Amino acid sequence: MNSTAYVKHETAWCPGCGNFSILDTLKSTLEKMGLDPHDVLLVGGIGQAAKTPQYLNTNTFCGLHGRALPPAVAAKIVNPGLTVIINTGDGDSYGEGGNHFLHNIRRNVDVAHFVHDNQVYGLTKGQASPTTMEGMATGAQPEGSMNSPFNPVLLALAAGAGFVARSFSGRPEHLQAMMERAIRYKGYALVDILQNCVSFNKLNTFAWYNSRVQEIDVSHDPTDLMAAMRLAMTFGDQIPIGVLYEQEGPDYHARHSLLQTGHKLVGRGNDPAMVERLMRRMV
Repeated sequence: MNSTAYVKHETAWCPGCGNFSILDTLKSTLEKMGLDPHDVLLVGGIGQAAKTPQYLNTNTFCGLHGRALPPAVAAKIVNPGLTVIINTGDGDSYGEGGNHFLHNIRRNVDVAHFVHDNQVYGLTKGQASPTTMEGMATGAQPEGSMNSPFNPVLLALAAGAGFVARSFSGRPEHLQAMMERAIRYKGYALVDILQNCVSFNKLNTFAWYNSRVQEIDVSHDPTDLMAAMRLAMTFGDQIPIGVLYEQEGPDYHARHSLLQTGHKLVGRGNDPAMVERLMRRMV
């Protein structure tokens, strides 16, 4: 594939932001997989991470804050031929979009969800996000965050996600492997991507992450849910990165009596007269 196929616009991110590495790695992953841009849909919400779709030459949809998952799964349901990838931040996915995060795990539509997790709100002046570490001071929490940090990978496992992984923007080769496995997984796949925010998070810096992340040992059984949960709860001096859990199961299309036959909703004609009759019944 032409290496410039996915190139679009220069970004507006701060120099040194972890999003640059995530964007470059996503581009490389799509090219490595041989996916044509017109067969890929990138979806975002609101935030620095959610700008990612604007910087790659694919089909894109940018929605409301916390509302990236609904249009993404809708697009995949009606057009299963699309490769649907969601790029959002920790505030967007786990804060405003927390309800969609939970219930789309249950729905298990075949999408890859990449969360750029810098542990702050990086677009709206760096206030504490759901994953901000307890005690960390921000401009909006000068005495430190009083809330316990949200553990997205542990919650995803408890909610029944079939693919849960964690990576770090500073390890692009590792991140590319996680992205590819998530895209190939048949069902909802979460990759929580740790990244630095040079402007607002002076605690969880590139060096802070780089000295703590450790690739999960090859002896780990990714089908062992309890072992995956133990890894998910390890976050501090050591942070395991890799595939915590991967278990095959029926996705949304396989469970739906109409969609499991391969029937596509996209491209179908419509009958305005029938729609009118149905609407009149509801009046």
